[in-house]
Amino acid sequence: MTALLSHFRILLVPGLHNSGPDHWQSRWQNLHARFERVEQEQWDDPQLLAWSAQLDRVRSRDRRPTLFVAHSFGCLTTVHSAARDAENVAGLLLVAPADPDKFGVAGSLPQAALPFPSIMIGSSDDPWMGASCAALWSRRWGSQFVEAGALGHINAESQLGDWPFGYTRLLALAAMATHQQRPRAAAGG
Repeated sequence: MTALLSHFRILLVPGLHNSGPDHWQSRWQNLHARFERVEQEQWDDPQLLAWSAQLDRVRSRDRRPTLFVAHSFGCLTTVHSAARDAENVAGLLLVAPADPDKFGVAGSLPQAALPFPSIMIGSSDDPWMGASCAALWSRRWGSQFVEAGALGHINAESQLGDWPFGYTRLLALAAMATHQQRPRAAAGG
């Protein structure tokens, strides 16, 4: 793990059915012992309030500045939790978010820019949320949007291996979060 990431707690927030062993989230966790995974009680029943409450519990155990690496419904969970309580949220990497309208949760999610850096990565042929819809939510949340090409749902079926491209986006997010934290620290100190 790079020195840049060592300043942050890294939380992996999977989507529906968790992320299997060939998913890039699982591969990252195997490569980086410090990366933590949020476990849900009902992986096959994505309920925004229940999943967000579980994420809140995991967040409360460690108050270090945190970078969230979310996939699919985990993106909606992460945005919901972080928007309600931004304390120690350093940044969000939102990969292939699920369409909030498909799950009936759009009204429960923020409709304005988030108060911390975020990067959203979408795919041109994602069956869970098309690139134009992902770009719309990205603009709404003030996220940097990256259209990564035809990668499906950017999951194990996409056969990305360790997905170096996504990891470079995580490093970019860490740099953005570090830059944003320095002015706050200088103002407070």
